[in-house]
Amino acid sequence: MPLSRRALLQASASMPLFAHAGRARAQAVFDQVKVVTGFPPGGTSDTICRRVAAKLAPGYGKSVVVENRTGAGGQIAVQSMRQSPADGSVILQTPMSMLGIYPHIYKKLPYDPATDVVPVSLGATFDFGFAVGPAVPAGVKTMEEFLDWCKANPAQANFGSPGAGAMPHFIGELVGKARGVPLKHVPYRGTQPAILEMVGGQVQAVSGPVGEFTQQVAAGKARLLATTGAQRSRFAPNTPTLVEQGFKDMVFSEWFGFFLPASPVKPTPEVVQRANAALRAALADRETIDGLAVMGLEAKSSTPAELTAMLKADFDKWGPLVKAVGFTAD
Repeated sequence: MPLSRRALLQASASMPLFAHAGRARAQAVFDQVKVVTGFPPGGTSDTICRRVAAKLAPGYGKSVVVENRTGAGGQIAVQSMRQSPADGSVILQTPMSMLGIYPHIYKKLPYDPATDVVPVSLGATFDFGFAVGPAVPAGVKTMEEFLDWCKANPAQANFGSPGAGAMPHFIGELVGKARGVPLKHVPYRGTQPAILEMVGGQVQAVSGPVGEFTQQVAAGKARLLATTGAQRSRFAPNTPTLVEQGFKDMVFSEWFGFFLPASPVKPTPEVVQRANAALRAALADRETIDGLAVMGLEAKSSTPAELTAMLKADFDKWGPLVKAVGFTAD
């Protein structure tokens, strides 16, 4: 049975993550493994790390810790890989945006996605949602109504996202451009801080992973206006997609992937395959699958080659979209 969000967050409070006592203890590869995320505790990225880390111990590492290296929209975590050992004891988990979109918006990234990390396995896929809080009148229930309200109230036409240059940022920009409505973007260090500001009335709307809105929507503190997948999200079946609401070709989904450091030393194929096998087993575990579903995430794994191909496809897709938005972070 899936854990409640409250139980999930309580479980995440303990940094070392060990296997269940009843599990047979295989010989660990490492005494300690570190899983690094660029986003704060309680969000989707952190949840994936903790769920997977719990299943990596004790077979892959006697203990597995999650390190939240937040800031710069996830860049700091990726940058930290540059000096990490390439033996498989340090694993980066990151959304695609940091590797597939950021190179299009930053002239000088503190890392090179092509040489500083090595793809290991897909971790999860998810759609985004666009929600409004109490600062927007209760009668606003669709994207069109929100944009009409923004036209009438330009000083309040804003939205938050988990970071400048991340996919949720561009979704908000593209939706506004589609109707000729300038929306001011307000970047945060993760989606949860943005949502807390939204329910507090400091920002009107938030674009972020659909699963992160569940608690506030259920409590009546936020209204989910749209989701971004090709079909309605199973986590928000009553919310129409952007396409359903007349926003042609606006289908956006993202993924989280696991990577090993590759600079200054690249991991051997054996190290990559060993990490891949451990991650795929963790992601196939029913507790992992159910735990990720609480946050609106579909647990999925891949081969290193498959993840490499996915990253290239998204890199090629987002170049023209970033140009159309006209955003640069420099």
